[in-house]
Amino acid sequence: MSLRDDIRQQFPALSPALQQVARLVLDRPNDVVTASMRTVGARAGLTPATLVRFAQHLGFAGWPELKAAAAAELGLGPEPYADRARALVGRARDRTLVHELFEVHRHNLDATERHNGATLPRACTVLEKARTVHVAGYRACYPIAFSFAYLYRLFRPTVQVLDGPGGSLEMQQRAIAKGDALAVISFAPYSREALQAVEAARRAGARIVALTDSEASPLSLVADETLLFAIRSPSFFPSVAAGMALAEALIELLASRAGNGVVPRIDAAEAQLFESGAYLEAPAPARSRTR
Repeated sequence: MSLRDDIRQQFPALSPALQQVARLVLDRPNDVVTASMRTVGARAGLTPATLVRFAQHLGFAGWPELKAAAAAELGLGPEPYADRARALVGRARDRTLVHELFEVHRHNLDATERHNGATLPRACTVLEKARTVHVAGYRACYPIAFSFAYLYRLFRPTVQVLDGPGGSLEMQQRAIAKGDALAVISFAPYSREALQAVEAARRAGARIVALTDSEASPLSLVADETLLFAIRSPSFFPSVAAGMALAEALIELLASRAGNGVVPRIDAAEAQLFESGAYLEAPAPARSRTR
């Protein structure tokens, strides 16, 4: 029996307070999955103790276990890395192993292209209208977020990475304001920091563009626009290759839509990188001696 069916079946016998929690879980599962227990309780006017009591009434040890069940029911429960790694053991001499990986990458890229033909221009519109674009991606998604922000800043100065150095993520999130946009990248299992950034953007009234793996992901459920990338991989860890390609496609489209004014901005940024020494000039070829 699914979590939703179990709640519906038990609903008539619940106390009024637990019925209020049940309605929350049934009507707003995205909040249950994306927000902390304290945040969920504050929004619904419920105490954390009531949420825990509801979870235990359903047979869970506590709220985190109910939250995990809700995420799994949305299709967000990933296969453990160790189980995937176990399937690789003993295949080192399999000549098809590496070919299989690149073949899956090709399928991921094709699927990602098909998914985003209509949504890429809409995502561009959200970002273009924003006063400041904040970019968030953590762990395996950090390279995607950093690359996107690095390239975008070559022709737009109002781009900020929410990377939280020295434990300052909450301080950085306070800079998100109404009129801004958040570009956030994550896939299952979704990182806590990415969900925190989404919550901060929602509280501030900023718009959200999610680059994620599923329309049922907690990022997609609250985003204004969702860009999907495929993460299938025969290896033990999901692939980020299509996610990087999607971010590059978004940059390509943003630069194209920016018009002729984008050219001198990119030219000036590149020149500054060479002048500062960040980029090294290629050495001049040595002159060949004539004899």
